[in-house]
This record gives sequence, C-alpha cells and structure tokens, in this order.
Amino acid sequence: MFDFRSDTLTQPTEAMRTAMAQAPVGDDVYGEDPTVNALEAQVAELTGFEAALFTSSGTQANLLALMAHCERGDEYLCGQQAHNYKFEGGGAAVLGSIQPQPIENEADGSLCLEKLAAAIKPDDVHFARTRLLSLENTIGGQVLSLDYLARAQAFAFERGLKLHLDGARVMNAAIAQGVEVATIAQHFDSLSLCLSKGLCAPVGSLLIGDEALIRKARRWRKVLGGGMRQAGILAAAGQVALTQQVERLEEDHANARLLAEGLSGIAGIEVTAQHTNMVFANFLIEDTVALMGQLEGEGLRLGINRHQPSRLVIHKDIDRSGIDKLLEALNRYV
Repeated sequence: MFDFRSDTLTQPTEAMRTAMAQAPVGDDVYGEDPTVNALEAQVAELTGFEAALFTSSGTQANLLALMAHCERGDEYLCGQQAHNYKFEGGGAAVLGSIQPQPIENEADGSLCLEKLAAAIKPDDVHFARTRLLSLENTIGGQVLSLDYLARAQAFAFERGLKLHLDGARVMNAAIAQGVEVATIAQHFDSLSLCLSKGLCAPVGSLLIGDEALIRKARRWRKVLGGGMRQAGILAAAGQVALTQQVERLEEDHANARLLAEGLSGIAGIEVTAQHTNMVFANFLIEDTVALMGQLEGEGLRLGINRHQPSRLVIHKDIDRSGIDKLLEALNRYV
C-alpha cells in the first residue's frame, strides 16, 4: 500500500526497531532514562539550545510551550491555519486558559507583521495580555524565509513578546534551504520538532528551549499525563531518526516535484502548488469516492477533498515506483 495521505504514516526503519529493542532504559519521570536523556541532549545541541523535553506528540509539545510561556488569561498570536490553533483541539484555551488571537496567513504562509502589531492588546484590564507569537515552519509545506524569521524575531523582541516555532517539519525547511536546523532555530525562544513524520520514528516530538522554560514544561507534562516512564524504547527510534533520516528528506522533496509534474499532465487534475514534500491538487472528477475506492483496491490510498485542494504527501515509504503506479492508475481512470 502506497499511502499519500500524510507523512505521519511512515513505518519505522529496521535500524529503529533494532535500537528500540536494545535501548537501555530507566524511569524518565525521575530523569533516569539514559536514552531519553541522550536524545534530549542531542536535540538541544543540534538546535543550539540549552535543553529539550521528549514528549508523546507534537500537539503535546506545542501545548507545553504555550503553557510554559503564558499564564492564565494571557494570549498568543498565531495564524488562522496554524496547527496549534486549528488542529489541536483548542488545547491552549481548554487546558491552559490561554486565548488564541489568530491572524490570516499570507499566501507564503507567513503572518503580516503590521497585522500582528494591530492585534497586540493594550495593557488594560479589559484585555488578555499578549505574551507570545507562534509561527509554523513548514506550513502547508511552505518554508518561511530566513529574512522573514529575522524580522519576526526583531518584531517580537521590540514588543516584549516571546517567539515559539511549531517546527513539526522544521527539518524539511532546513533541507529545502540548505542550512543547519540551528540556523532556523536561532530566531526563536522555543520550538517543537516532530520525529514521527518524515523522520520516520513511530512516536514522539521534542520541545526545545532554555533550561527555565523546559523545567516549567516538564512540570506541565507531568500534570497532563505525559510522564512515560521507560520511554527510552521510543527515544531510541528518535536518535536513529535524527542521525539517519534528515538528509534523506531531499528525496521526498524531489519525488514531490516528480509527482506534481506527472499530475499536471492528467486531464481532470489541476495542480495548485508543490512545496517541499507536499503536492496540492484539485480533482475535477465527478465521483471522487469511486476514484478513491478504485485506487484503494490497487494499493494506493489518497484523501481527496472535492471542495478544496487535496493534499498528497511524499515520505520514506513512497518511492518513485509508487508515484509511477499512482500516475498510471489515474491516467487509466480518467
């Protein structure tokens, strides 16, 4: 089965399975799991920060960042399409009593700094206190420019705001720009990094920041039920992901370009964008349910949305033979 719905569907590599089976473990809630400790130190050094915290998911890492930066009644600025606003169950408001203030994303995924400035609340008892700006990179597969990140950093500093990055796919951004991830991370006070998307680990994300922030986040992780005891079994796969899977992301980007080119030549399919490992296309086909069913029967799984561009995501488990198979099946169908 070639599954194009998301890069969250990646299967762990054999090297990951071996590392997981052999990982030395301890009780991470006591801070005694050597593999978790090694992973956190590895990621902190990789990104240029003081500390990191292993979490069960990107949603948890982002929520911990918001709760560590903000107090009850505070507010964070973010994009209308931000994952931590739109797709994480309203956790900041529900569990952190933190008010989101979304701003419409620009066409390149960025947030207009002038619109952000207008959204910052005055220091007045009538308003939530604006404390944090949260960006996402990549967003919809798009990479935020380093120049924009520098300007956003200066904007936040001048207004006394902290700056968080939802960096679930920040490694894709780094590979696309040909820079080390620390070059991106240097602009932020904290960032989250997902191991279980294109990097292929089965579980886990990290929250990265200074020691004080991570200490506070560690406490909130315990409150939220995120203490995972012998978590080194999972962290071991993350170590392999960071040492063996980062450079490979360029293959995904190249294969996404190949897919976009192929789809552009098929009647009834309109490619709207291709960014990093993602392709977006309108399927101008009457019965998309029947199409998905036929493709499923041929070992091809897509999530087609008739009312907006559908997303096709390339990852480790979709090679060029999978792309060729999909293009051949779509050509035959139409």
